[in-house]
Amino acid sequence: METAKIIVVGAGPAGIATAVEAREAGIGPVIVLEKQAHLCDTVVSLYHQGKRVDPVYRKVKVEPTGKLSFDTETREDFLRRMAIVAEDHRLDIRFGREVQKIISQDGLFHVYTGKGEEFRAPVAVIAIGIFGKPIKPSYPIPAEVKDKVHFSLPREAPEGKKVLVVGGGDAAAEAACFLANKNEVALSYRRSEFFRINELNYCNLNDCACLGKINLMMATDIKELTPHGERVMVRFAHGEEIPFDFLFYNLGGMTPAAFLESIGVEMTDKKPRTDIHGETDVERLFLAGDLVVEKGTIMAAFNSGKAVIDRIASRYGSMAGAEAAMAGKESS
Repeated sequence: METAKIIVVGAGPAGIATAVEAREAGIGPVIVLEKQAHLCDTVVSLYHQGKRVDPVYRKVKVEPTGKLSFDTETREDFLRRMAIVAEDHRLDIRFGREVQKIISQDGLFHVYTGKGEEFRAPVAVIAIGIFGKPIKPSYPIPAEVKDKVHFSLPREAPEGKKVLVVGGGDAAAEAACFLANKNEVALSYRRSEFFRINELNYCNLNDCACLGKINLMMATDIKELTPHGERVMVRFAHGEEIPFDFLFYNLGGMTPAAFLESIGVEMTDKKPRTDIHGETDVERLFLAGDLVVEKGTIMAAFNSGKAVIDRIASRYGSMAGAEAAMAGKESS
């Protein structure tokens, strides 16, 4: 367990800008948690080699309000720029940490990662991107079991249950390892071998399997789900039938709505409610980047990090009360 003044979730343009502005304002320590092994995953994943990165959005140039800015440049030059920014400002970025859950308790945000780590801070900033709806299976999910089938971790993760995780990517591996701490977990994957998860998650998953915490059901396809008392009966294509208390699908795609709601963020027309500084109705919980500005507007994402830190500096100052709460938790 580690503590900081600010936990930033996401090391894209908004997350980096938030950490930079905090350092310039003398607010720290700041820990940035990034699920990928690199900065700016949206640019890395969605921009082809040589693609232009532009501060102009819909023919309007977004002017910088904070420390970070850039002129039109290639994808590669932009990524080099961001790496230099992170190094020059000595940002504490922890790669390979996908945040699974955030709980607000006793004046602190308790942030849990898929690796089983816990970070605590009086202020949290969520700077993740927005993606499409989660991919759902081709077979129907009966209405009678929909409350037991999830596409992201719910507000209250189950404990002492028999759980099936479906998928073979990083999200599935991390969810399985996280849930295995307090549940009997199986993971169903249609291929005989994993091929698209990073080495860290692969090792963690195999460790859990060797310890008997996760049953890896490789080369298995689900044929049907049916109600089975208080459980869900899972019928596999090879003929086996196994009842589970809960199912968690990680087939690709994600939406942060369920994640934000699990923390207590109110939504209006499927969008999170924030003020002009990105602060949600959950005090000291901020949103930055695509969650509060037009998707894909990198300069606006930079500016949102500036707005967040301006509010933190003016409203919460030294955060003495929160620091006292943190000290109390540490000594207990």
